[in-house]
Amino acid sequence: MSSLPSRKQLDPAFLRPAAPTLRGPEYWRSLDELAGSEAFVELLHREFPEQASEWHDPVSRRSFLKVMGASLAFGGLTACTSQPAELIVPQVRAPEEQIPGRPLFYATAAALDGVACGVLVESHMGRPTKIEGNPQHPGSLGGTHAITQASILDLYDPDRLQAVTNAGRISSWDAFLRGLTPVLEAQRLTQGAGLRILTGSVTSPTLAAQLRALRRIYPAYRWHQYDPVGRGPARAGSLLAFGETMNTWYDLGRAKVILSLDADFANSGPAAPRYARDFAARRREAGGSAGMNRLYLCESTPSATGSMADHRLALRPGEIVTLALAVARGIGVPIAESAFDGEVALPPRAQAWIGPLVRDLLAHRGTSAVIAGDQQDPTVHALAQAMNLVLGNGGSTVHWTAPLEAEPVDPIESLTELVSDLRSGRVEVMVILGGNPVYDAPVDLGFAAALDQARFRVHLTQQTNETSILCHWQVPESHYLEHWGDYRGHDGTVTLVQPLIEPLYGTRSAHELLAVLAGQAGKPGYDLVRQYWETQLPQADFEAIWRRALHDGVMAGTALPERQPILRTPVVLPAAPPSPASSTALELIFRPDPLIWDGRFANNGWLQETPKPVTKLTWDNAALIGPATAARLGLENEQVVELSAGSRSLRAPVWIVPGQAEGAVTVHLGYGRSRVGRVGTGTGFNANLLRTSTRPWSAMECTLTATGDRQELACTQEHQSMEGRALVRQADLEEFRQRPRFAAEEGEDPPADLTLYSGHAYPGRAWGMVIDLGACMGCNACTVACQAENNIPVVGKSQVRKGREMAWIRVDRYYRGDPENPGIAHQPVPCMHCENAPCEVVCPVAATVHSKEGLNDMVYNRCVGTRYCANNCPYKVRRFNFLQYVDRETESLKLQRNPDVTVRARGVMEKCTYCVQRINAARIEAKKAGQPVGDGEVVTACQQVCPTGAIAFGDLNDPASAVARLRSSPLHYGLLTELNTRPRTTYLAAVRNPNPELTGS
Repeated sequence: MSSLPSRKQLDPAFLRPAAPTLRGPEYWRSLDELAGSEAFVELLHREFPEQASEWHDPVSRRSFLKVMGASLAFGGLTACTSQPAELIVPQVRAPEEQIPGRPLFYATAAALDGVACGVLVESHMGRPTKIEGNPQHPGSLGGTHAITQASILDLYDPDRLQAVTNAGRISSWDAFLRGLTPVLEAQRLTQGAGLRILTGSVTSPTLAAQLRALRRIYPAYRWHQYDPVGRGPARAGSLLAFGETMNTWYDLGRAKVILSLDADFANSGPAAPRYARDFAARRREAGGSAGMNRLYLCESTPSATGSMADHRLALRPGEIVTLALAVARGIGVPIAESAFDGEVALPPRAQAWIGPLVRDLLAHRGTSAVIAGDQQDPTVHALAQAMNLVLGNGGSTVHWTAPLEAEPVDPIESLTELVSDLRSGRVEVMVILGGNPVYDAPVDLGFAAALDQARFRVHLTQQTNETSILCHWQVPESHYLEHWGDYRGHDGTVTLVQPLIEPLYGTRSAHELLAVLAGQAGKPGYDLVRQYWETQLPQADFEAIWRRALHDGVMAGTALPERQPILRTPVVLPAAPPSPASSTALELIFRPDPLIWDGRFANNGWLQETPKPVTKLTWDNAALIGPATAARLGLENEQVVELSAGSRSLRAPVWIVPGQAEGAVTVHLGYGRSRVGRVGTGTGFNANLLRTSTRPWSAMECTLTATGDRQELACTQEHQSMEGRALVRQADLEEFRQRPRFAAEEGEDPPADLTLYSGHAYPGRAWGMVIDLGACMGCNACTVACQAENNIPVVGKSQVRKGREMAWIRVDRYYRGDPENPGIAHQPVPCMHCENAPCEVVCPVAATVHSKEGLNDMVYNRCVGTRYCANNCPYKVRRFNFLQYVDRETESLKLQRNPDVTVRARGVMEKCTYCVQRINAARIEAKKAGQPVGDGEVVTACQQVCPTGAIAFGDLNDPASAVARLRSSPLHYGLLTELNTRPRTTYLAAVRNPNPELTGS
């Protein structure tokens, strides 16, 4: 099934506001659906079998029987896929602490941009198979995001660098040491004047101590840090506001009013799981007794956090600076007016925001928070810091500490200095620890050409990439589940990194490579980390503290102490960036991809195939523009344009996004990789080719020129369409107070006795799930977690375009209102596990059956692939293995799969099972303990990963269970209950909390 994009230019008449009414707001997934285009109607017609339209003819019984007979025959043939022969080798001496079939969990940390997110990793007989959030870690509180979930796949990536290579040829670690030794001896004679080490942002206390210790051996060596998605603007902003560099973190659980200045704080960055959970806690069930918070958010491109906003404003980058300045003035921030001129004019909608927003912030002194996006201008960061201080938020919702980095630097300045040294020939030995600067450094620095000037180049890397192929030596880097280490969390808390598995290949960690430079070759990473902490912790209690830190995943008492900054009065701001030449000029915006990030995860098939939270694109990036911009330029989806900024240009497909700021073009980083592996090479275009060191996150002016070519994109936004049905339900807080059961009023359930089904009795347990739409931000972490837990395969771009993606839980995204600034809602849709399941009555071989606990089970070895169940499912949640998607040949990939879940073959129908393997495991443990399964003892994969805690699962027969309590909420409703399916998976309607002064904004 193709996505069938519209082939005509966008008609401005389509850009009408969908008039919301009290009972029937209009929700839509795409502009084609809003317009009712012929392409969209054809898409719906083609979603089912080609001859399905004949079934509507009550006379054509002969045609129906022919179609049914052919489906049975071909379904039976395709389901007869033979299983490959496998050799079973017994374990002669099993570890004493391991019980076969019973997984163990270990605490460790996954880092993003050097900042830790605490995790618990499931291990089956020494094989890490699944990652969960660590409830005791302040950076996760039990949740994770999709990137962390998918990092388990990188461990088993067959494209990992598996051996030391020299000049492109396989070598050895010993050969590397022999080649490095004379080079280091020469550097000792010059005190390391020709030695340079390039790392990412370093928060690891042990790694920082090693890098500093090298100065005793090589006093003149230089350490540089560069992260393509670093915290440089935030550091520059704190310097402007306070005159010193500080780390800022937020306690959003206390915040009643939040202003986000282009900050996707709930979904982007290492602390996102924590922020998402804190924020959602005050949204759940209309805020509860603590009261509901309110989120104002201005951004250029719709984000996951933006979809949860009570007021969202689409602005270009220059307009965000102006808005921040106006609000700061309104709340009384002292600003040196002469230092900032040339402000960009605000549109009327933004001007109407300022007064009510200022009054709301002032009314919530001490319980508000202003957050600037990581990629925003330093001026915006400075204004946000100043506003938080003036509003008295310090120590309550906003906290300041010393920097997380051991040596905080501006990443662009540090890399620029390194390039200068390389070009001047001052660098003899270049050691790069991780990263890929040849690919992601700003193009004007010319890092690739400069790197060639170094006489001895070493790259520690997990994969052969654009940087490593220009180095003499490639040293394979260990995955974080293979080595010892440590990191700091967002508040400074130290987390120890402990391995769960011996390195699969001959890999080394950064600690071990630095030990070589320090003359300690062969020293294990464990010894290096432990010995550092032996010098930092009390000797008398060291062993107890060390073991407790390994067990809990956090080292107690290591959070950085809070500081109370002093605001510079007045705040002196740099000159404003030049305004666009005209109001119709386009501004170019660079952002890290929500899933691929800066490109380091480009070879991860799970992340490539997971739809982006808002655009629903997979396997590609695109030049994102708004509907009005597309209409003005005469552009349409999938049309290839030449995107130019200054003297640089590249070709990119266009994708039209409702809610994108008029005149803004957004491109995501991380794609266009030329050397990354079989999965990621060649996907998308490299937006780094347009980035410069002076403006790494935006370009004031760019042009789009149509080329006449087209590029097919794999977008899932119209797959499994609701076809006009009212599936998403939401209301404003005031409406909820007036009509608390508005969600149930949208559709009434048929009487219980109005059915042909015999019904089911559940004397024991009756499992059910409730999903809170008010807390869901569409991050897709649940989709990736389900993929990891249930061995769901990747199908590839061409199959996604045909609608054959295999994800058991999809997250539908809906728009509401004006396409230029619509409301956005998300709805996760797993199997409904219906009481009256339409799929069960049509299966000719009883492959889908009802369990005694209410689950709609699939018996895979019975399924013959007729797909009757899928055609009879009104929720469109069943997936069919059209092809042999599972890779049964690659040995490393076999290690990742969950042994508790069957690996399905071609011709089999599959779907969400409520993680029945987890239910069975809890049942066994409860039976051994001689007690019933308690509430909360069964946690599904999607429930466990959700950073906002939007998913509840439990026994409906237990009136005290969380899921039973939520089903009694006035916000509770079910999907398509008028069909009398009686779903077990139900929802809570979303409630928003708009400012009455800004109704309609």
